[in-house]
Formats: sequence, structure tokens, C-alpha cells
Amino acid sequence: MGCQSENQVDEQERKVQERMASVKQVIVVMSGKGGVGKTSVAVNLAYALASSGKQVGLLDTDIHGPNVAKMLGIEDQTMEQFGTDMIPVMVTPNLKVVSLALLGKATDTPFIWRGPMKAAVIRQFLGDVDWGVLDYLVIDSPPGTGDEPLSVCQLLPKISKAVIVTTPQDVAVLDARKSIMFARELNIPVLGVIENMSGLICPHCRTRIDLYKQGGGEKAAEDMGEAFLGNIPLDPELVALGDSGKPFMSLKKESEAVLAFGKIVQKIEDLCK
Repeated sequence: MGCQSENQVDEQERKVQERMASVKQVIVVMSGKGGVGKTSVAVNLAYALASSGKQVGLLDTDIHGPNVAKMLGIEDQTMEQFGTDMIPVMVTPNLKVVSLALLGKATDTPFIWRGPMKAAVIRQFLGDVDWGVLDYLVIDSPPGTGDEPLSVCQLLPKISKAVIVTTPQDVAVLDARKSIMFARELNIPVLGVIENMSGLICPHCRTRIDLYKQGGGEKAAEDMGEAFLGNIPLDPELVALGDSGKPFMSLKKESEAVLAFGKIVQKIEDLCK
């Protein structure tokens, strides 16, 4: 994966358009800052959509912190290659995943790349991966409004939609507003805003504790004229599940967070129709 000539870029972008012709919906999960649980939202959104019978791809474009594989428990697997085609790792019969973490490189080795290299990798993931026919391609974008989300949104402007993830405190909400403006500048429709870590569910008494206030994400959505998709409480049990490689939407028993996220997924599906 090296720097590409102009002709190589044009050819890669042509291949992207060919691959994406078999993808019905692209959902880019974005956040204005790190630490808001964006990857957890992307992983569980993809898992929930696949569990409902949809054919789903999950693309990790967080070049410097590719954590999707860890959160799905597949970090020891490696993508295969046949000719010029890369084959995603299958998590379930309906969910396939692509990430730099699945290329066989040591997990603690950093990718020290500048913007053109990162853009080239994203073009390859979209153009060289044999995604097949997908109902949804969920893209976990790195925080902020830099090279990776810009590359995705410029390559896929006609079929992309954005979901913005924030937490309730003011600094996160300010950055979420920037993500909304970023999507608008690139003519990417915003499906709505999710407020994550919206209160802590005590593991002992199940009482809700507002660690970071509450309602900041909903107010940001209202102020910006976007839909509010819902809030997800912070549950220590669900955090532990993510660390062990199990999406919390795979949990059989009901919890407040699982129920809240299920409603969010249903809203996203309805908005994509």
C-alpha cells in the first residue's frame, strides 16, 4: 500500500464506484472528538442490523486506532487476498469486516502515515475489497474532520449518510456541531445525533447517575435542526463486553442500554428507507 500516481487514483476510484453499485446504504459513524464511544456505536449498529437479517459490511477507517476487530473478538484473524481482491473477515453469516488490524500487522505497531497514504488505503478498502451485495456498509470513521472522513465522504457522496455520536458535556457537543457542519459542507445527509454515555447505570442498585450531565446531544441536534436518535446510558457490564470482544447487542438479556440502542437502530433503518 504505497503512494499512487494520478492514473492509479483514477482507476481506484472507478473500482470504488463499481463495488459500491452493490451497496444500498452507506452509514458513516462520526464524532467531533475521541472518547465518546463512536466505535462502540458503529460495531453495535452493524451487529444489530446484521442480526435483523440484513447483509452488512463494517469498514474500520480509523487508521491510527483500528479497534473494530478487538471489539468483535476477531483481532487474531487475517483478511485473505485472491488476485487483486481482498476478502473481508466474516463475523456472522450476515456481517463482514475490514480493518487495518486484520492485515496481520502487530497490534501495538503504529501506522505512521500522512494524508495521501491514508486516502490511498481507504480507496483500496472500498475498491479492492469484495464486499458482495450489501444492504448496509457501516463505516467507523476516526474522530474529527480530517483525511479519513473526508476521503470517504468525497468518494461516496451519493449514497452516504452520517450518524453523529457525542456525549452530554459541552466540549463534546461543540465538536459534534462541527461534525454536522462538516457533513453539510460535503452534502452528506445527517441521519441524526446519538448521545452516548448519557448517565451511568449503577451495577449494584441500577440507579441512574448523571456523570456528564444529560441532554447536551439532544440540544445540539435541536439547535442544528437535525434529528435526535436517542441516548445510551453507560453500563459497566456493557463496557466489559466490548473489551472481551462481544457487542452488547449480542446480549440476550434486556438492559436499559440495549433497549435504548435497539430503538436507535430502528430509527436509523426507518430513516434509510
